[in-house]
Amino acid sequence: MTLENDVVVVGGGPVGMLLASELALAKVRVRVLEQRRTRTEQSRALTVHPRSLEVLDQRGILDRFQRRGVPIPAAHFAWLDTPLDFSRLDTRHPYTLWLAQTQTEAILEERARELGVEIQRGRSVLEVAERDGEVALRVEGPEGQVEERARYVVGCDGAKSVVRRSIGIGFPGTDTTVTAILGDVELDDPAARPFRHTCSRGAVMAAPLPPGDHEGVYRFVVFDPQRAHVSTSEPVTLEELQSGVARIVGRDLRMRNPRWLSRFGNATRVAERYRRGRVLLAGDAAHIHFPAGGQGLNVGLQDAMNLGWKLAAEVNGWAPPGLLDSYHDERHPVGGAVARNTEAQTQLGDVSEAGMALRHLMSELLAIEPVNRRISELISALDVAYATGKTAEAHPWVGRRAPDRALVTDRGAARLYELLHTARFVLIDLAGAVDLREAGAAWSDRVDVVRATAAPESDLAALDALLVRPDGHIAWASDAARRATRLADPRSALEAWCGPA
Repeated sequence: MTLENDVVVVGGGPVGMLLASELALAKVRVRVLEQRRTRTEQSRALTVHPRSLEVLDQRGILDRFQRRGVPIPAAHFAWLDTPLDFSRLDTRHPYTLWLAQTQTEAILEERARELGVEIQRGRSVLEVAERDGEVALRVEGPEGQVEERARYVVGCDGAKSVVRRSIGIGFPGTDTTVTAILGDVELDDPAARPFRHTCSRGAVMAAPLPPGDHEGVYRFVVFDPQRAHVSTSEPVTLEELQSGVARIVGRDLRMRNPRWLSRFGNATRVAERYRRGRVLLAGDAAHIHFPAGGQGLNVGLQDAMNLGWKLAAEVNGWAPPGLLDSYHDERHPVGGAVARNTEAQTQLGDVSEAGMALRHLMSELLAIEPVNRRISELISALDVAYATGKTAEAHPWVGRRAPDRALVTDRGAARLYELLHTARFVLIDLAGAVDLREAGAAWSDRVDVVRATAAPESDLAALDALLVRPDGHIAWASDAARRATRLADPRSALEAWCGPA
């Protein structure tokens, strides 16, 4: 029997929408089930980091986000006085895009609908179970409870993921021990500027929300030691937010008209597996942590980018053995690394006398350029490189993110990322090697072969060729020093990553 859905994505937030778009690009029949009837009106996550901007650029949709967001060339680590300097990072997008999640969701949903994704709101998934080579979902909607089936299901349904719990994937980690609060409010003094203030009384960070639906609204994030052990279930009041800020910064900022008040904790968990059979996890369903550095949304988007083409390859029947498992192998360590750096930032939130001494020392260390760059690469995810597919003989570029350099191709001038808009592999011939083009032609249904030259000063100029994955990471590369070795022949890499010719 032919199933109506190749893939059902549970959860219609930014991660679910980007994943659905990636699948639809590869002609996979995909449906998104979202329990909310409308998109959230709360600003929620506000930062889109450099690697996520690169991901969006690789699909040709970054301009939609840039038109609505505000670029900021700096970020923070644990609210330390020395900011992270993103402007020095090796990327065409050395900044954080300050953009409300309401806008991010709207853009990604628009993109998904353009690609033909079916999005059903007001439908809650109650249970999923794999049986007989497919996945059954028990779904409650306006018509009551019904059962749907799909070849695969991906849980993008948040920290309390029904998908994860139904399929029995463990979620080990630590419970909340410290809480903080945030609030989106208006101020009597609309000229107030962004600021961070940390002292023995606590820490406050405040900034105006991006233009758009939240004009004139300010985001406050507050760590108040006097309220650090209040349960996340206790609602935040405007009085609590205002009095905490006044006590910490030493003045009353006269807040009013709260748009969103929330209490959050430092519970940190990473799923034991990102895949069990025909069920997979992405975003907060796979990992949660203290929202230090605004990494959560970004890690989820990058999960979706890694998973989309691999799951599509499996559905479309050309995936080589182990390709879908490589999603867990590559992204699980990234989730663990984010958990560790956010736990470190939580510890640096200590505002006791000893804690402030440590913060002062760490802030001095961040003033050292190589240290600042290293932490900036960590927070921005530009440091992520995958070990999957590496061998002792592999080129050192394998697993790295491809640099977005200018090229002159047989189709005209282009940036490398522009070659990735269709979410296919790209075999870039930088040395005019006929045998490379002949090799790539055997995989022409899933690989684009592009003849190109790079500027002499470009780091690409030292290469003969490289095979770039749909997610912008390098699967294979060859340079002049390796011409005489078997690495100069891409066929083994093409077969390993793209399946049989």
